[in-house]
Amino acid sequence: MYEDFYGLRDKPFALSPDPRFFYASKGHRRAMAYLEYGVQQGEGFIVITGEVGAGKTTLARSLLGGIVDRPLVAAHLVSTRLSADNLLRLVCLAFGIEDPPENKADQLRALEAYLVRIRGRGQRALLVVDEAQNLGDAAVEELRMLSNFQGEEGGPLLQSFLLGQPEFRRLMRSENMQQLRQRVIATYHLGPMDEEDTRAYIEHRLREVGWTDDPSFSEGAWQRIYDYTRGIPRRINTLCDRLLLMGYLEECHEFSVREVQSVIDEVEADLGEAQADDTAAADTPGQGEGNGAAVESATLDQRLQRLERYLGFTYRQVQQVLTVHREDYQRLDQRLERMERYLVSNYRLARQIGSTVKRMLGVRNEAE
Repeated sequence: MYEDFYGLRDKPFALSPDPRFFYASKGHRRAMAYLEYGVQQGEGFIVITGEVGAGKTTLARSLLGGIVDRPLVAAHLVSTRLSADNLLRLVCLAFGIEDPPENKADQLRALEAYLVRIRGRGQRALLVVDEAQNLGDAAVEELRMLSNFQGEEGGPLLQSFLLGQPEFRRLMRSENMQQLRQRVIATYHLGPMDEEDTRAYIEHRLREVGWTDDPSFSEGAWQRIYDYTRGIPRRINTLCDRLLLMGYLEECHEFSVREVQSVIDEVEADLGEAQADDTAAADTPGQGEGNGAAVESATLDQRLQRLERYLGFTYRQVQQVLTVHREDYQRLDQRLERMERYLVSNYRLARQIGSTVKRMLGVRNEAE
């Protein structure tokens, strides 16, 4: 959509985690340093927590992409609400153990045998568990028990990194997690980015896809983006993606506070979020029906503007499709013309060759 309009090679603000766009903010650098420290230690647990959308999964994938040249066999597991038995089966599958046994004891034996083979090849096994806040007490305890696997020469066969939302920290503080806490060698909470890093994060993602300051952002636009997103990467991606789409529909190459606020209003309206200012205005004593009518009129105007933009977008998409079809027909017509010329040329050449051969053989034409 807007990629061609702005001359971008790809979509810069996709919501799915992509290590290509990893930006090492001050907080992300420190979190990565803890993970790297854990890799060097080769044992124990590293726990990284952060708010929803803070970039934990991107951090993990960036780490895994950077250790491909090390003697590590890593598995990335995104957990859901699993029982301890199902978790063990998923760990086996994550390490590539095909058709793990149904019985838990056999699963443990199969996993231990696999880890021993890994160690025999001079490698270590690393398990990265994402969304760890979904794990129950029994599942977390199962992960701790897996750290008991020891090689013949000593040392653990499996190391684990746990990434989760803030509630995982509360789980870690509970009384029955004491044994796990004793094996945690480092913890870090990944907070939101500050204003400086927020701007650098956006510019980084844009430059990764060929951005050359089109579109441009005013100082006020940068400030409003930060104020609304609070420096949380996923909120930044959502807002900036919608902002670029709006810019494409409106043929806008410069974003000011006005454009950013317009998109924020649309996002909140789409999500059914009531604006605090509107609520305060509606509850203010002395405000009559006239103010309510004005608010309703403004809301209707915003909805009409969105509809106009969406209709404009649809119209452009149809025009692009028609243009492609016309270009296809033109290319097809040109190919047919070339084929016709080629066939006619070959036909004439064949007749000339035939006539020459007949003359050489003394064959008279029927007309003669």
